[in-house]
Amino acid sequence: MPQDPSARMHSISDETERVVDRVLDASRRRILLKDVPLDKPMTPADLARLASGSISPGGLGDARALALFEHVLAPACISVDHPEYLSFIPSAPSKAALAFDLVVSASAVYGGSWLEGAGAVFAENEVLHWLAAEFGLPEGAGGVFVQGGTIGNLSALVAARARARRVRRSVGAAMPESWVLVCSDEAHSSVASAAEVMDVELVLAPADADGRLRGEAVREALLEHGDSVFAVVATAGSTNFGTVDHLESIAALKDEHDFWLHVDGAYGLAGILTDQTRGLFRGVERADSVIVDPHKWLFAPFDACALIYRDPLDGRIAHTQSAGYLDTLNQADEWNPSDFAIQLTRRPRGLPLWFSLATHGTEAYREAIGACVRLAREIADEIRTRPELRLVREPDLSVVVFEREGWAMADYERWSAGLLEQQQAFVTPSSHHGRPVTRFAIVNPRSSVEKMTAVLDTMR
Repeated sequence: MPQDPSARMHSISDETERVVDRVLDASRRRILLKDVPLDKPMTPADLARLASGSISPGGLGDARALALFEHVLAPACISVDHPEYLSFIPSAPSKAALAFDLVVSASAVYGGSWLEGAGAVFAENEVLHWLAAEFGLPEGAGGVFVQGGTIGNLSALVAARARARRVRRSVGAAMPESWVLVCSDEAHSSVASAAEVMDVELVLAPADADGRLRGEAVREALLEHGDSVFAVVATAGSTNFGTVDHLESIAALKDEHDFWLHVDGAYGLAGILTDQTRGLFRGVERADSVIVDPHKWLFAPFDACALIYRDPLDGRIAHTQSAGYLDTLNQADEWNPSDFAIQLTRRPRGLPLWFSLATHGTEAYREAIGACVRLAREIADEIRTRPELRLVREPDLSVVVFEREGWAMADYERWSAGLLEQQQAFVTPSSHHGRPVTRFAIVNPRSSVEKMTAVLDTMR
């Protein structure tokens, strides 16, 4: 009698062993590639022609399905770990982190509760405690790894508003007609998104000429909106420029005003690990919450954001979910990661970073981040030597923004498309104050000044 297809999916058989071996072989080949392909997207029509029909009652079989991925689908995706992927904020996971991500999936570990995943949660917390100490947060600070900065920012701000409500209730004060969230006009788009989701008023404090939010601008917003302000978001490494707000002067306002300070360091806060840029982050130690995305500049695979609370109780009060089936978790005094953000179900996405840190040590991370900062400064120096190019702003961290004199957006778009078509680099246009520019975002220590200089040569 033929085997039930549903049983076949979960049985240990010769066929299963072949599937696992093929997948592991493909993973090994990709992880150990010395020359990662840049690749490029295909049109919907081409993908429909080459890849349609993969989902069928009988299935393709593992060999054909894997071949379809390796030869059609994967080449239609740009490799974010390519050294010349210099757009947006790239990712450059260590080989150890990539390999261990397979172990995390194979281990079938649930990362939402201590009861079910104590070992994984302990390891993740080791990383969170190390980061908290680097940021100068007090002993006892902690949190959770979530999907990305958007979820991290939203979760932190939900906790901030919950605390503001508790404070109001404790003194019998009325709630404001509308809660107010203050951030820079150069803050990440996820902050505005969080305000929209939470139905709070967003007040944009103007950044200075260098794109940096300073305490003076925040003070004006606090004086205008009073105790309706429940939180201020400062940015530690903006996406477009890598600019770090003046955290110290913003944090000093906590001596005069009662507000939650959240530091969005999704990209840039990793820069605190190198002495070259550590001084830019003075004041972060006074934050009530911070985020940093290991999949950006801490060499972890997608997707991981470390959300850390100064006082984790604030996160727990805001996010713990109640239900009969959760009573066994909520009645125990244990560290359940699902209590600290808006998700309940979660994979232990901090484990690949833990394994890479445990394997290589923290000094290797400091050196790799420092190498990226040096690369940014060297290519900025090269840009200054070229009369046709202009550095738009001195780089704080590892994002270098520049423009080609006389180019319109259409020129940048043609140039960008040509680089990708020739598989030389992935560099996209951006804009600043309505003017087209472009940028190198450097988070991969394998990037080189020579290759970036060759990209500049194409702009002559």
